[in-house]
Amino acid sequence: MAREKIRIRLQSYDHEVVDLAVRKIVETAKATRAKVAGPIPLPTKRRLYTVLRSPHVDKRSMEHFERKVHRRLIDICEPTAETINALMEVELPLGIDIEIKL
Repeated sequence: MAREKIRIRLQSYDHEVVDLAVRKIVETAKATRAKVAGPIPLPTKRRLYTVLRSPHVDKRSMEHFERKVHRRLIDICEPTAETINALMEVELPLGIDIEIKL
């Protein structure tokens, strides 16, 4: 496979879970002698929600909630068939959204 690469993008609400998954993927790729670029931390998406505490009285009293999405990017350069098979068998923690591009 000449000049091919696999781009893996991970995201989760918990940064520790994302880092654990990245560590597992990088160790697996390096064990199969593939070149790994990353992990590259992408900007954290932050979403704020404002909700009224009471719909009938005290309209100025509001509660604020926040949701953060942590993202990482990994490039695996020059993957072999062994690398792809090993990555298919990696057990990732729950709560991870993974996107793979060839």
